[in-house]
Amino acid sequence: MSKRTQSIRSLFSGGGEQPPTDEPRQPVQRVASGAVRSLKDTFSEVERDYEELKRQVASGAVPVEIDPTLIDPSPFADRFADQDVEAVEALKTSMREHGQEIPVLLRPHPGAAGRYQIAYGHRRVRAAGDLGLKVKAYVRDLDDDRLVVAQGIENSAREDLTFIERAVFALRLEEGGFQRSLIQTALSVDRQEAHKLVSVARAVPDWLVTAIGRAPKIGRPRWQEMSELVKLAGAERKARKAVDDKAFDHKSSDDRFMAVLKALKSGEGKAAPGRTERLVARAAEGQEIATMALSGRNCRIEIRRDRDEDFARFLMERLPALYESFKAETPSSDQ
Repeated sequence: MSKRTQSIRSLFSGGGEQPPTDEPRQPVQRVASGAVRSLKDTFSEVERDYEELKRQVASGAVPVEIDPTLIDPSPFADRFADQDVEAVEALKTSMREHGQEIPVLLRPHPGAAGRYQIAYGHRRVRAAGDLGLKVKAYVRDLDDDRLVVAQGIENSAREDLTFIERAVFALRLEEGGFQRSLIQTALSVDRQEAHKLVSVARAVPDWLVTAIGRAPKIGRPRWQEMSELVKLAGAERKARKAVDDKAFDHKSSDDRFMAVLKALKSGEGKAAPGRTERLVARAAEGQEIATMALSGRNCRIEIRRDRDEDFARFLMERLPALYESFKAETPSSDQ
């Protein structure tokens, strides 16, 4: 057959004839079906892991990195933030050398999309911001109740809140409308201790607490003593004179407390006329049920007769049983 005839035939046969070769033809390599299934299983496992990771991130189970400029303080501050300079500097040193070892807890800001609020870890957030680092954080959806409980549990575990910080935190929560039972849970205290915390914070003026600061070595007994002394006539004048002293700002927080206490105890004092502490009990719906006025050695509970006389009688009938229950639940040292 001529070369021309072969060429024409190859055009109509769909492909040219291959020139003969002495090398044997290699069989086509096929991927085993088992290997294909294995590869598909691997992809499926990766997808499942990715979906699980997304779920964990969404639920706050794994930490993420967040720009500290997007993070705001808790609306219920439990610390005197401007008093944390030394602690923040120590954290910055640690984070420079070892990084951030413990994530903070945040919640999405309820009023600002794309921002967050701190449940706990404000020092770590501040230190990371100063160092120009992102913050490792768990992000969880927390309502206000769960937010303050998370704050309280973290601080109770570390036990580094001072008495007055705990007292001011308790008062802020109460004034924010939180139930006393939730305040007890947040601070890990019983009913009597919660009452003492709120009473001290309510009695000592805000300006004086701010001037004194955290007072880490000053416990409940001396703060309670101050809370009684500030009710005496002339107490504010004495306290302001102590705070305005040139040496006051150069003292430690504990020494500032002692300077004010000494000033309050100087000379004789009488109870300031009309100075009482007034507490209000409210129903779940918010209406006032009763008030209690604390003055000197007396507690006076008042219930409006025109609206709640039947409740007052109901309460009087049950007071003996309530008192027995109170004694059973309250340690003798607190009575």
